[in-house]
Amino acid sequence: MSGTGENIDWADLRFDGEVVIVTGASSGLGAQFARALSAAGARVVLAARRSDRLHELRASLGESSVVQCDVSVDADRRRLLDRTLSAYGRVDGLVNNAGTFGHRTALHEEIEDFRRVLDVNLVAPFALACGVARVMRRAGGGAIVNVTSTVALKSLAWTPLASYVASKAGLAGLTRELATQWGRYGIRVNAIAPGPFVSEMSGNNYVAGPLAARVQNDVPLRRAGFAGELNTPLLLLLHPVGRYITGQMFAVDGGLSIAG
Repeated sequence: MSGTGENIDWADLRFDGEVVIVTGASSGLGAQFARALSAAGARVVLAARRSDRLHELRASLGESSVVQCDVSVDADRRRLLDRTLSAYGRVDGLVNNAGTFGHRTALHEEIEDFRRVLDVNLVAPFALACGVARVMRRAGGGAIVNVTSTVALKSLAWTPLASYVASKAGLAGLTRELATQWGRYGIRVNAIAPGPFVSEMSGNNYVAGPLAARVQNDVPLRRAGFAGELNTPLLLLLHPVGRYITGQMFAVDGGLSIAG
């Protein structure tokens, strides 16, 4: 994103005038990211399939816009970028947050379902990143944050989801590769790897459900994370204070990825 001055106040991570696209913004972590960015002054483009939820969120934010979008559909991705440029004429940041997961173990997962998960979790972030990178390159730079997962770093017996793990590990590798290719254009690409977080996708499973005991036993901090605890790393990676950070994956998982 813009700004390379030396005297940046860490206590004031403002994004006034900046335009940031957040996918999967209709609920969960995406909605939380949108709120945090809006509170910091960003003009947030809210993208997801559920238009009604996006408009409800928009009503609680500052300047923002809604684009109904299925990130796995080529035409929807093009429309998202076109609408953003039409409304604001720029894209300073992209948060590739939209995601899905399979519901069966590897031996029972159909190939079509495996492809669907990769389309949403890996192919779509790549396509969106390339689209905004072309705009950012002309503007002199920008920042992209991909939302991966702790399973990109460590296999967990209690999440036997081959397609999800493959997609998130692939997104981690893609983050490094794009950062390497695009650094010369002033475009930074990083990732956040959440551990067991309470969200719409996970429900209360990590707090009171069947996985609560696993969290207690396996996570060094002995609890699940909450959406707001991802705000600081997200803002850091998008803001000029993080201008020398690229190609990195920040695990925000209570220590799960480093536990034995």
